[in-house]
Amino acid sequence: MAKPIPSPLYEKIPQKNTLHRASDVTIFFLLLSLLAYRLLSLKNNGFTWLLAFLCESWFTFIWILNLSSKWNPVSYKTYPERLLQCYRVDELPPVDMFVTTADPMLEPPIITVNTVLSLLAVDYPANKLSCYVSDDGASPLTFFALLEASKFAKLWVPFCKKYGIQPRAPFRYFSRELLPSHDNSMEFLQEYRKIKEEYEELRRRIEDATVKSISYELSTADFVAFSNIKKGSHPTIIKVILENKESRSDGLPHLVYVSREKHPKHPHHYKAGAMNVLTRVSGAMTNAPFMLNVDCDMYANNPQIFHHSMCLLLGSKNEQDCGFVQTPQSFYDGLKDDPFGNQFGVLYKYVVSGIAGLQGPNYSGTGCFHRRKVIYGLWPDGRMEFKGRIDERLEKTFGNSKEFTKTAARILSGLSGISDCPYDLSNRVEAAHQIASCSYEYGTNWGTKIGWLYGTTTEDILTGMRIHARGWKSTDCRPDPPAFLGCAPSGGPAALIQQKRWATGLLEVLFSKNSPFIVTFTAKLQFRQCLAYMWIISWGLRPIPELCYLALPAYCIMAGSHFLPNVQDPAVLIPISLFVSYNFHTLLEYWGAGYSIRACWNNLRMWRITAVTSWLFGFLSVILKLLGLSETVFEVTKKDQSTTPGEGSDKDSGRFTFDGSLIFVPATTLLLVHLMALVTALLGLFDLVGIESRIGEIICSVWVVLCFSPFLKGLFGKGKYGIPKSTICKSAALAFLFLACTITVRK
Repeated sequence: MAKPIPSPLYEKIPQKNTLHRASDVTIFFLLLSLLAYRLLSLKNNGFTWLLAFLCESWFTFIWILNLSSKWNPVSYKTYPERLLQCYRVDELPPVDMFVTTADPMLEPPIITVNTVLSLLAVDYPANKLSCYVSDDGASPLTFFALLEASKFAKLWVPFCKKYGIQPRAPFRYFSRELLPSHDNSMEFLQEYRKIKEEYEELRRRIEDATVKSISYELSTADFVAFSNIKKGSHPTIIKVILENKESRSDGLPHLVYVSREKHPKHPHHYKAGAMNVLTRVSGAMTNAPFMLNVDCDMYANNPQIFHHSMCLLLGSKNEQDCGFVQTPQSFYDGLKDDPFGNQFGVLYKYVVSGIAGLQGPNYSGTGCFHRRKVIYGLWPDGRMEFKGRIDERLEKTFGNSKEFTKTAARILSGLSGISDCPYDLSNRVEAAHQIASCSYEYGTNWGTKIGWLYGTTTEDILTGMRIHARGWKSTDCRPDPPAFLGCAPSGGPAALIQQKRWATGLLEVLFSKNSPFIVTFTAKLQFRQCLAYMWIISWGLRPIPELCYLALPAYCIMAGSHFLPNVQDPAVLIPISLFVSYNFHTLLEYWGAGYSIRACWNNLRMWRITAVTSWLFGFLSVILKLLGLSETVFEVTKKDQSTTPGEGSDKDSGRFTFDGSLIFVPATTLLLVHLMALVTALLGLFDLVGIESRIGEIICSVWVVLCFSPFLKGLFGKGKYGIPKSTICKSAALAFLFLACTITVRK
């Protein structure tokens, strides 16, 4: 029995944000004033005025969503030191850890290995942990890397726990200079050097295997299962790499390699399908009541994170208040001033903290602790997603594996583990093979009512929203140091591809039966939580109004029109005040989150670039899917592992990179259009009323060119830092087409 709780394990602390609220409200009233002015003067102005009104109406709607999401920020303070005052070590609940990888070329095995090693070494009883690695590429290279890592783990894990090493991903720990301290005894230094040499040898073997593929033989017993592997077509492979047979709390956790069966005729549902297989395989083998999932590059940076999360999961008076615990998605070796806008510090500090004051933060796909019974579809009141008694529908819901349905029944009834404990993991591999087959889910509720949900490339948003819709809440966990750290996409293509996938998936959710507005009326998703989800999902809808609004200044200059009040009109103070207030507000947020003015500018710039590149192509891909012309594709983001903390200081590391992808055409076209507009304004080619009457449009055009300055540099850059000639030619053709249309309208 757990001891009586002497003190709460966590506190929920409301945050004061008077200044930010005032700033938000000021911008909101300025937006309303601008809309009112547009509406009152609509009769006296033309098409550009109407288009500006429509775009600004959209921006006002987005600001309302933003305002609602941020209005009631809260933070959670956990007390991990109190956890062991309430629970004995042997009473702490087991946790199954999931690591997902898909392609050893895009996600190098050394990255996955470091993530796995950091998880094996966390400060939590080893006999309570099991690590499952999903390899969707069925790569012998990934399996070889894990085999080698398991040998190194026997040295690394005891070393970490003996000396309290931080961080516990070897590549991060050994890349730092060893600082002198009172703990640097001769014994420590000897072990340090020995283990560093062992890690370098591990890294060398994995790199050699990556390049030469000669470090393992497919004919050996360990690798014979990989001998006839084809991409997208292979049988289930499950290998127990490490097993804590003696159930020692100071030993090593279980480590299991899982590659689910794939066949061209069976949909595999991308990451959601892999997560559901891991859920079933772990359920059949260890069946922990809690599950952690991380991407292959997100190593455990804070070894106490399991204690922090258990404070929230076990410390809630009502389980309903904590269906899952989400940690922020943070990154290591971030480039100075965040040139690509992929550090989410401001988003988490203001928006996610505000959403945490509603039903809780959304599930962001990694760094999340789940209750297994919640993933199995249980409602807070004990109901399931299906009607009728649990025992009558277990097979229909979970599949025809008797071994697995027994473990599922234990979870749903409040128990955990396997009924015939103690058990041998190796003896349960056969049962696990059946539930990892590509045909197992047919006729079940997997992916529709239970598990990670299908139908979108952003399975995290959809799955988390359905959990909230059942009445569960979630909590936000932000320990110091950060719980998990990953590698952010570098350069232009990688960052934009990731954003395109997100925009595509978000729109797939919006245009489905799981749309937040539908779920709000049919389930228990709170209205303001619905607005918060709409704020996130609206990313995919923003490219059209953004693109139109960004093109307006250039169109007005060349067409002799205007979309801003004349400088003599007192109403011109409304857009000027709005522009100044919004940028001051943004700067205030970035300053409050500890970012520089340059970082604020870089993020403002990247929002504009992302809108007319990634989000635009995501929007178009979903439209094509809705029309039945194509299917969306899950594109894996390339992971790059830097090994030196100072690596981000290279003079070219923050430069935008390009390739021949069509994703760069819209932004390049927009830039060329504005350059043409500015040239025509300076030369007075189409000037009939004088440049003074369109000074506002000219200033806006200059602002757009500044926002797209990476593309301006790319026009003159070389190699990967230059826009390919084919892209420039396509963009120039579109820009001249825009000019021709403008001249036609002008005539």
